Amino acid sequence: MGVALTRAAQWTTAGSGIGKLEITPLNESLLNNIIKYAEAFSSKHPEEAQYVFQEPLEWKTNLETSVFESGYDISGTTVKSLEADQDGNPLLLLSSSTIKISSFSQISYFLQLAKDKKLKETQACLEANRDPVACILGPGFATVDGEDMSLLRLLNKINQNDNDHAEIKMKIFLLLQQLDMQLLSSSLKQISQEVRLSPGAVKNEVDLLRRFSGKEEKSVLKSIEYTSDYEFSNGCRAPPWRQVHGEICYLLITPHDTDPFYVTCSTAGAFVNAGKIKDTEEISYDRKGEMFKDLTTLLKTKSQRFTENLTKQDFTFFEEAPMTQRTHHVDVIDAEEQSQNYWSNEQSEKNEHEKTKQALVKKKSNKQKLELSPKWKNLNLSGQKESQISSRNFNEEKPVNKKESFKSKPTSSESRHRSTALLPVIRQSALKSKTPGGKSDEFSESSTESEEDEELPERRQEGNTDLPSEYWQIQKLVKYLKGGNQTATVIALCSMRDFNLAQETCQLAIRDVGGLDILINLLDTEEVKCKIGALKILKEISHNSQIRCAIADLGGLQTMVQILDSPDRDLKCLAAETIANVAKFRRARRTVRQHGGIKRLVGLLDCAPITSSNLSTQQEKDIEVARCGALALWSCSKSTRNKEAIRKAGGIPLLARLLKSPYSNMLIPVVGTLQECASEPSYRLAIKTERMIEDLVKNLNSENQELQMHCASAIFKCAEDDETRELVRQYGGIQPLAMLLSQFDNKELLEAVTGAIWKCSISRDNVTKFQEYKVIETLVTFLTDQPEEVLVNVVGALGECGQEPANRAIIRKCGGINPLVNLLSGTNQALLVNVTKAVGACASDQENMSIIDRLDGVRLLWSLLKNPHPDVQANAAWAICPCIENAKDAGEMVRSFVGGLELIVNLLKSENREVLASVCAAITNIAKDEENLAVITDHGVVPLLSALANTTDDKLRRHLAEAISRCCMWGNNRVAFGEANAVAPLVHYLRSSDPSVHRATAQALYHLSEDANNCITMHESGVVKLLINMVGSPDNILQEASAGCIANIRRLALANEKTRYG
Repeated sequence: MGVALTRAAQWTTAGSGIGKLEITPLNESLLNNIIKYAEAFSSKHPEEAQYVFQEPLEWKTNLETSVFESGYDISGTTVKSLEADQDGNPLLLLSSSTIKISSFSQISYFLQLAKDKKLKETQACLEANRDPVACILGPGFATVDGEDMSLLRLLNKINQNDNDHAEIKMKIFLLLQQLDMQLLSSSLKQISQEVRLSPGAVKNEVDLLRRFSGKEEKSVLKSIEYTSDYEFSNGCRAPPWRQVHGEICYLLITPHDTDPFYVTCSTAGAFVNAGKIKDTEEISYDRKGEMFKDLTTLLKTKSQRFTENLTKQDFTFFEEAPMTQRTHHVDVIDAEEQSQNYWSNEQSEKNEHEKTKQALVKKKSNKQKLELSPKWKNLNLSGQKESQISSRNFNEEKPVNKKESFKSKPTSSESRHRSTALLPVIRQSALKSKTPGGKSDEFSESSTESEEDEELPERRQEGNTDLPSEYWQIQKLVKYLKGGNQTATVIALCSMRDFNLAQETCQLAIRDVGGLDILINLLDTEEVKCKIGALKILKEISHNSQIRCAIADLGGLQTMVQILDSPDRDLKCLAAETIANVAKFRRARRTVRQHGGIKRLVGLLDCAPITSSNLSTQQEKDIEVARCGALALWSCSKSTRNKEAIRKAGGIPLLARLLKSPYSNMLIPVVGTLQECASEPSYRLAIKTERMIEDLVKNLNSENQELQMHCASAIFKCAEDDETRELVRQYGGIQPLAMLLSQFDNKELLEAVTGAIWKCSISRDNVTKFQEYKVIETLVTFLTDQPEEVLVNVVGALGECGQEPANRAIIRKCGGINPLVNLLSGTNQALLVNVTKAVGACASDQENMSIIDRLDGVRLLWSLLKNPHPDVQANAAWAICPCIENAKDAGEMVRSFVGGLELIVNLLKSENREVLASVCAAITNIAKDEENLAVITDHGVVPLLSALANTTDDKLRRHLAEAISRCCMWGNNRVAFGEANAVAPLVHYLRSSDPSVHRATAQALYHLSEDANNCITMHESGVVKLLINMVGSPDNILQEASAGCIANIRRLALANEKTRYG
């Protein structure tokens, strides 16, 4: 039962709160099956019915105490069953509308008492107990994802000791599993037949019905209106507390032949509700009658006139008036294209296509048959086929199923459209009058699917520009696709390809007349020529962002994924290339993965060895299929989950094999996929172990700049670990990276190359190689007039190279200090992180420091301590350390920064360890000046440092100990550290494995040991034994500090003995 509730039941929430079961046919069926099973449980399984639950099922009930009869003790608002467990607790307890039931027998009896309320009670019980199996059998039987081992554990218990209780548990567990399977099976049947509505679909249907409604006799309805004018961001008009039940909106419908009635539209369908409550304006949400799959089906059962007018197609279409009244709010959307999303620049699209709308309206009013163009008349078709085409009236056309001409499987988009569209005739009328660019919100994407941020609609032509003749010619061809037979369809597809499909006008012409739906439908036919023609067109027009979204909405991706299994290589190529174009946004990538596309695309990569010299025609086609598969995987690999799916499908070794290809058109998508996936640690490890670094380095010498860019980008992402950086150098990658810096006109290539140089320069051996090729001098020239993406990498590389003293002088001589200091006033966080490190590295040289000081660089660094980004704060503090060490009259310089000392002391309250360590290091340098030490003491540096003493981070320990050591030099600070309990934790630092921590701690303990109370604390913490071992250290500073601390402790002991014994 737990699995069925988790996987099959339809739960929903609005904002925050506990999930509710939607009022849907599926949920009602589940609840009825559970009720039927529970009611019969006592009679079918009497022994198991007496089993006492581990935890009672508890929920809020609406039953009154009066319904309980014999077998219960009733006292006021409390009801107790006479049946009790071994401890005397009642198996049913009702108190203040909260009920607790602890056995199946009591559940069976309770449901019999509930009578007509049993459905509501069961719903309330399951909503309050999302996993009832865990309550019944215990938490060990809770519903889990993956393999469930609870039954095996129970069997082990039975084998270990003969326990009747465990046997009953096992029987109940098996019975509940059997119920789960029955519920899931029945749910699966119902789900396969169920159609769920969305706010967009309902809105389209209502808008279309409004266009055929009015007081005229030939209208289908008198009126149809929303009960609420307010529309929420997700497209719903129902209040939030009803949206949790899946309800979308409420309508007041007035037919010609019956009284007005109220309708609820929900995700499960449409039904008549009880209407407005008397003397109030509130709606009664209770359902009256059955649920219908859509509004049209409901109206056909409620109104005879509605059905007759639709059947006769004898009704009035209100075209101009509704449009003029509602232009500011709603565009009419063809039901066949209801899922297309045209979110942005909606108003501009209205203006751009106003002439389109007028021309379409004019066509309808003329009631003329379209004449065949000379191009069509000259085609060598049989007389019968020609007659079929020429006799078709497109102004009053009726849709013809492709199955009449040649076999076709129904697509998912077709079935969805059949369930949501009004009728074919209404659909065609809307098609003639719709305005492109209508907005259609998708119910399930109100919050979680806001990923079209990466797919911004492209700018269209100006609204006052006349549409070219190609627009109308393409629309005529689309109509031939709708109504023609197989031969006409193939010819229309070929003719359509003669147009420039890269032009936006041609792309939108296909979309506006419903051509996308037809092209996607053609992919389900059994005719290979039709599939190839449709895919070639879809491949061309899918470069348009709006077309991409529309293809995904119409279910085109699912069909293309299925085509990847086709034995026809041309079909597989075209399908993969089209998927590559469409999967440019997150929702499309997810669709490909969820329908098994990743595994199929990885399978396309398996082809003959590309390095073979003698390839057959079939092998060459297989290689082309592999290239197209790599293109699609490249687009899909921008999703983290898709990267994991590619790895699990075995894509890495296949990509490694394709990386040996000598052809750049194959290498570009392969390396593009690898560099996208290299952001994941598992891929970086695989790239290294599969020896792909060598191939990436080799391709840096390619003549194709795009390939060079992707190879450099892959190295940039992979060179996070030392071993990869060593491999880049071993395979000769340093020189081509240095040479590629000359391609400064190609900013994308420059960004990738400087990024690879940055990461490779973390290894000192690579820095030596970069010096040989004059890379540092070249990088300095890129510090000005470059995009921020390039600057981040350039400054990062200079920061790493600047760790070497010789390179600091090179940066100064090439004039790099000035632009680096200027970059400190920027706002890009990544750039600030790198530039602070670079300036800090340069400040270690005294000549560089004098330039930095003259340019007011230290003040800029200090101001960055206020930056909210912890990495910027930390690097700024680290950079301040060498500035103070190498500045002339550093103490006075620091005091000149108003509020600077208080700012840096307050950073000791940070929760970031790197910030704390860097600030402690800065305070160590600041405290070298006695006057500054006095100021930071007044700002409370001692208690703040003491509060950090219990840290386990060795880096922080080292710099904290150094800061405490320096701060002991002023007044009674050493006493204050003892009172703040900072001494005992410092003793534990001596057990660290880091020698630098030992040295800093020993120095701090030496200064602290000058206070008698601190000596006592140290001695009690066992410091003497630890320090004695360090007296023999080869580190002179550690030796002296350890010996000095021991000497101070010994002097105190001698003084105490002298006082005690005279």
